[in-house]
Amino acid sequence: MIQPVKANEIFSLKAEMVLVDVRSPAEFLQGHIPGAVNIPLFSDSERAEVGTRYKQAGKDAALLVGLDFVGIRMSDFVKKLHVLCRGNSRQVAVYCWRGGMRSASMAWLFSTAGYSVCLLEGGYKAYRAYIREEAGKGVPMIVLGGMTGSGKTEILRELKAKGEKVIDLEHLASNKGSVFGYLGQPDQPTNEQFENNLADAWLSPDNSGPVWIEDESRSIGAVSLPGPFFERMKHQPLVLLHVPVEKRVERLIAEYTGFEKSALTGALMKIAQPIGGQGVQEAAKSIGEGNFDPAIRLVLGYYDKMYIRALAKFNHRDIISIESTTGDAAANAALILKHITGNTVT
Repeated sequence: MIQPVKANEIFSLKAEMVLVDVRSPAEFLQGHIPGAVNIPLFSDSERAEVGTRYKQAGKDAALLVGLDFVGIRMSDFVKKLHVLCRGNSRQVAVYCWRGGMRSASMAWLFSTAGYSVCLLEGGYKAYRAYIREEAGKGVPMIVLGGMTGSGKTEILRELKAKGEKVIDLEHLASNKGSVFGYLGQPDQPTNEQFENNLADAWLSPDNSGPVWIEDESRSIGAVSLPGPFFERMKHQPLVLLHVPVEKRVERLIAEYTGFEKSALTGALMKIAQPIGGQGVQEAAKSIGEGNFDPAIRLVLGYYDKMYIRALAKFNHRDIISIESTTGDAAANAALILKHITGNTVT
């Protein structure tokens, strides 16, 4: 049996069944629904050839070429699904780009093989439209802000450990949000996949909120927050933590000085122009000498100005300012929770 389902239903369904993306490997790598497995109907080259034949000779000719490619592999598709479903229920959800012939044919095949099949209406394209429309809706946010080096990411982890709902944007982006943010991180996802991963966290059936997130600029490394999500985030209550600069310097020294000096100076050069050549050269020299303090203070001065400018730009939101004397993340998490208890955050 084949049951059509809509994009908004896929978030609960994929927790119960195997989600199969039948697009080509290149399409899958560019972006896919989190948790999906790839059983491609066509290879990348086959997909290109079918597309070319469609343009040159029409739908019927393209269909025949496609059948030539997949006819001998139909049993392989079912065998792959058997392996994926081993020990689980025989329920699958299938999608392609638009919910057309590729997913319909695979849905028919899997249904014939005895599986209960859900077919995503409108395919991956409909899913993408849905998540971009729903980005940031439905669940209240609490945005945690503070100058660079305040330990916001660690504080979010502490809040999560205390039972708060948290979405770590920098973890999803594989970047800590500065020119040094890529150091020690895995490769960033494509922007498309980042949006998908964010939607998966945001639209989780367990997400009743409020959800804590870190105050970010639109771009986090090479990826960007969806416009609707970013705009909503900048209109939510901001918990602004003020940590002494000395504590922030200590944190950043501990966090970054284990990396190669050449990597640190290379990152520093990316902001050489706005900081000023003379200051950057002196900072690079101090890094080379193993004296990280002046370089970090220079960079903090730059990012503090940037953050103050951003705060002024989005000054219409409610701000709860909290003064701290420590850089300890656990202590600051407790301090934040104590302060917001008496404030209404919705």
